[in-house]
Amino acid sequence: MTTHKETDPKLQWSLPRGNIVRRVLRNDPAQEYLTYIPKSGAANAPVLATVHGISRNAYAQAIMFAPYCERFGVVLVAPRFTATQHKDYQRLGRKGRGLRADKVLDNCLTEVALLTGADASRFSFFGYSGGAQFVHRYIMAHPHRVIKAVVVAAGWYTYPDHKQRFPYGIRPNRRLPGVAFNPEEFLHVPVDVLVGSQDTTTRNLRQTDRANRQGKNRVERARNWAEAMQEAAATYGVEPAVTFTEIPGVDHSFEKFCRHGALVKRVFKSLFDASIEPSNAAAHVSSAAARDH
Repeated sequence: MTTHKETDPKLQWSLPRGNIVRRVLRNDPAQEYLTYIPKSGAANAPVLATVHGISRNAYAQAIMFAPYCERFGVVLVAPRFTATQHKDYQRLGRKGRGLRADKVLDNCLTEVALLTGADASRFSFFGYSGGAQFVHRYIMAHPHRVIKAVVVAAGWYTYPDHKQRFPYGIRPNRRLPGVAFNPEEFLHVPVDVLVGSQDTTTRNLRQTDRANRQGKNRVERARNWAEAMQEAAATYGVEPAVTFTEIPGVDHSFEKFCRHGALVKRVFKSLFDASIEPSNAAAHVSSAAARDH
């Protein structure tokens, strides 16, 4: 599986099929993203957006997801958020802390849809660790865009709590202008929360008083957030849409989650009801490529 980088204007309105393609946004050449178009084509195809953790290695996710996208006819979009331009991407990009990451993702989705004919009006969503933070907060801010999501091993969460200001709760934050959080909308979005049973280290885990109140580690914080979302749904008379699953024997490693926790298979089963594993699925990701936080 090769990687291409496209900047030649002559290539517009077409993308190679069957390869992970590294691109830059036409309206922002500093913004990079990856995409995968199945060989069968992309007209009206469903879209899966994936978001990396603080290692910024979007390619490690793309190389694992691409065989499944090929098998099930899904278009992959994976933005890369840099440490310089997107310091606050996990929290959508508050004013003064980098670019608005939610708008960057929207631009990537719009461009891929224009280039391929894929249906990105609503999309499926996956995020790992820091990416899981971004994904659940994007859903809270833009619930109409997301069909369903899988969030894995987030370090901490935004609660459906009007008393706490974003990003700990959904009270509006002036540093995120134009964003309002409506529980009666975002509580309808199905979200599967996954975490490894051994993901109990505090390394790279936010350690503040308010974060620690969410739980001692990622397992506790994932379980507590899922329960809080379920309780909020009951309060608003909404059918609970958030589930929690603890995967035995897995720690905070994307590679190990894929190898021993069947992560990609779980994601496609959840998001696309795809239960058949493709024969050409990537066997592994190198340890250097797969570290994610």
